[in-house]
Amino acid sequence: MHEKSGRLFTVLSGFFLTNAIIAEFVGIKIFALEPTLGISPLNWRLFGQQGTLDFTAGVLLWPFVFVMTDVINEYFGRRGVRFISWLAAALIGYAFLFAYLAIGITPADWWVESYAGQGIVDAQAAFAGIFGQGLWVIGGSLTAFIIGQLLDVTIYHRVRRITGEGKIWLRATGSTLVSQFIDSFVVLYIAFVLGPQQWPLDQFLAVGTVNYIYKFCAAILMTPLIYLAHALIDRYLGAEAWKLKAAASADHGVW
Repeated sequence: MHEKSGRLFTVLSGFFLTNAIIAEFVGIKIFALEPTLGISPLNWRLFGQQGTLDFTAGVLLWPFVFVMTDVINEYFGRRGVRFISWLAAALIGYAFLFAYLAIGITPADWWVESYAGQGIVDAQAAFAGIFGQGLWVIGGSLTAFIIGQLLDVTIYHRVRRITGEGKIWLRATGSTLVSQFIDSFVVLYIAFVLGPQQWPLDQFLAVGTVNYIYKFCAAILMTPLIYLAHALIDRYLGAEAWKLKAAASADHGVW
């Protein structure tokens, strides 16, 4: 691998991994979309369920993860995406392992009360609540992530084989829309249907559908970003860009 392409893979991988790990940890926060945008609650109704548009904070980052997936796919092929996907899953598991170890160690007495002035009576309980996500949620998230990534790379290359080098939007956005559909429902099913909360089917379908609609809109809106990324990378790599694309398209990625 040439120096420029090696540096590019390192930067893309670093951005991919950072976004994936941060998304897992900030995902514990649930935010209300309508008040955030300054609009009245939409009070959606699906499958007999009614509610507002509430999402995990992780949805702010996952669209960038899937954009990076498509960019890596374009230049480094299946092996590049599979390598970085399994590495991300391993590092997320590693991060949660040490989060649990940090929760388990005995806190200093003075530290437990050190945030009382900010309304946090028990810092240890707050720390455990934020970083100690349930194993069902972690397992569901990791499983959905791997399935989504592997599905994304497969669809991406099948569409590329049919359309050739043109229609980047179709293979990039199309593969993301399908993989995100599976991802949206797998994580909820494992975490909240199979898990302790035992969600009923109508709640599972309603929440999953609302989450997917958000991801669908985000994927469409981020399509121009994919073209911008391609333009910048092509300019940076020069003639080497076409060699990488040819290798990736032939399913002989360099990783």
